[in-house]
Amino acid sequence: MTKNPCVYILASAKNGVLYIGVTSQLIQRIWQHKNSQMKGFTEKYHIHILVYYEQYQTMDLAMRREKKLKTWKRQWKINLIEKKNPDWQDLWESIQ
Repeated sequence: MTKNPCVYILASAKNGVLYIGVTSQLIQRIWQHKNSQMKGFTEKYHIHILVYYEQYQTMDLAMRREKKLKTWKRQWKINLIEKKNPDWQDLWESIQ
């Protein structure tokens, strides 16, 4: 499998609970979230909608971005999502 470092944001619904993660295999990771294979926060709060992602050249860059985004205020995260995905569409179909 090709490695493709990404930061992603999942939501439970529009303006719902948000989760920020990082992975080198976005399709596989989102499938795991959608099928409750990822135990913990996303499973507990039913956070399965891919609303935003960014691709990077290296995992180091992706991990730095993830850490930065996690420090952001909630409204900043919402603004980031809505800039590229104003209707909070599930981007799952577009990455397969």
